[in-house]
Amino acid sequence: MTTLSGKTVVLAVTGSIAAVETVKLAHALRRRGATVQAVMTEAAAGIVHPDALTYATGRPAITRITGLVEHVLYCGEGGAADLLLVAPCTANTIGKIACGIDDTTVTTFATTALGRGMPVVAAPAMHESMYRHPGVAENLRRLRSWGIDVVDPKVEEGKAKVADTDVIVLHAERAVSGRPLAGKKVLITSGACAEPLDDVRVLTTRSTGRMGQALALEAFRLGAEVTVVHAGSLPCVRNIRATTAAEMREAVLAVCREGVDIYVSAAAISDYAPERREGKIPSGSPLTVRLDPLPKVIDEVTAACRPVTVAFKLGWDEEERARAMLDAGVRMVVVNAPPAMGAAEGSFRIITAGGATDVAGSKEEVAAAVWSGLL
Repeated sequence: MTTLSGKTVVLAVTGSIAAVETVKLAHALRRRGATVQAVMTEAAAGIVHPDALTYATGRPAITRITGLVEHVLYCGEGGAADLLLVAPCTANTIGKIACGIDDTTVTTFATTALGRGMPVVAAPAMHESMYRHPGVAENLRRLRSWGIDVVDPKVEEGKAKVADTDVIVLHAERAVSGRPLAGKKVLITSGACAEPLDDVRVLTTRSTGRMGQALALEAFRLGAEVTVVHAGSLPCVRNIRATTAAEMREAVLAVCREGVDIYVSAAAISDYAPERREGKIPSGSPLTVRLDPLPKVIDEVTAACRPVTVAFKLGWDEEERARAMLDAGVRMVVVNAPPAMGAAEGSFRIITAGGATDVAGSKEEVAAAVWSGLL
């Protein structure tokens, strides 16, 4: 995906050992289509040579402010940058930004960017004891109050380690998206359910959850507060674990009681549950299994909290039923053929009251088309 195509990101690097990760971060941003300009403090240049970031970005790294007033060229009014990304951001830099001190290249860029009102993302990295300092905590609260998106670090091994590269990139994408879903609570069900047949075997589907995951991350990029009910784990969203249809139903209805604006039913929720046997059914003999129908979670959700609802139907012959769902109040139905299940790509038909649109491509591209159709 080229979610950062046409965007210029100033990657501001400060003097944390996590600066060694910025070459990888610069490459990741460029793969998303961004133009990346590195800015480094003197301390950062002592950890990572400026040539490394010049190579990673394809542009000379800025290590000092010259008569070209680089901070104004990029982050001043009408400047070339769309985003200032401070990663890693040390406790020292956090304190200086919070107090309006600009005595390094990075803090001068930050003062200029904040004065312009452009998007700023900061990814702290430091020892855990520094991160827990009340002054640092207060400074981070101040940065957030100014609209700076602070990417929480990973607190482990006595350190507040800089967030993973993919998490920082997601926050960068969110910052420049315009956030059309800001203030919206989005609930997504994703992946397969597994209904126990006995203490060993389950009845499930080939769904991997890729579609639901792509929809969730795209919703985050667009500014939503996202909850995903599934058996997996995703960054940047609230994850609620559910493996059976009953668990998924219980979790979904609980979230609905909290309030939901948009519900996307992308999971392959079980239509039937087998009659469960205790222990392990002996092998080698024919077996008849009774399947009991399960309630339709989407029907209960639409009745309980009436959110904007997106449904998924499997099989091109489902289009007539899809249109019946629109008549019943569903905003959009996405129909896909069985080959798309578990695959990285597929062909989908997006059906709304305004008509049908065929979309083919990666699950990420389809997710972008779904959200575009709702906005």
